[in-house]
Amino acid sequence: MHLKGKSAIVTGGSLGIGAAIAKTLAGLGANVAINYRKHDTEAKQVVADMEAMGVKGLAVKADVSSFQDAQDMAAQARETFGGLDILVCNAGINWDGVIWKMTEEQWDKVIEVNLKGYFNYARAVTPGFREQKSGKIINVTSINGLRGKFGQSNYTASKGGIIAMTKTMARELGNKNINVNAVAPGLIETDMVAAMDEEAKDRSRKEIVLGRLGQPDEVANVVAFFASDLSRHVTGQVLNVDGGQLIS
Repeated sequence: MHLKGKSAIVTGGSLGIGAAIAKTLAGLGANVAINYRKHDTEAKQVVADMEAMGVKGLAVKADVSSFQDAQDMAAQARETFGGLDILVCNAGINWDGVIWKMTEEQWDKVIEVNLKGYFNYARAVTPGFREQKSGKIINVTSINGLRGKFGQSNYTASKGGIIAMTKTMARELGNKNINVNAVAPGLIETDMVAAMDEEAKDRSRKEIVLGRLGQPDEVANVVAFFASDLSRHVTGQVLNVDGGQLIS
């Protein structure tokens, strides 16, 4: 499996799963642009790590909830790399609360980043993908978008929306040789999970058939498969990377 000659955007690429995805794609030969909001030092380190692999790296400070920021970043990536072939939408936040206490701000902010952010970047790259008649879009969602989660109506709505959008875009773009798939992680060892309430974390850990938390690179490897030619006849699919946490 290789991505030599390909160029990618990974949103939320300065930390955790996003950083692992960016470096995995770079390790397979792709030039990679990442966006970040506030982790300047970490973003620069990810770029340095990628460039040490012999590819081009780019870090762009951009708000995924901004339509214009997404347009500008896609244009900058095309100019820097000479083209664009892969989009990985990964940036996301959580701001939990039960529905009878959740504020309008909590709802709006999570939807703006987690769902509108994915639209913004898909809208920025798909005209070019359609024109070149090729492209790969991989959306990072969550198993909680498939099952719901107590206290996360905003987060699960956004993640469920990503799944529905993935299937719709696969139908809309398939005739232009563009594959659109989603990866649904379970409990992965990231900063977001580290900040979880310990009791909630323990409950989730007990659900995992393989008996351990997942690692960011285990999600990244599945994303790399979807980004490669090995998945050329796979589209509109959601693949859980959860150690069997959600077996239906």
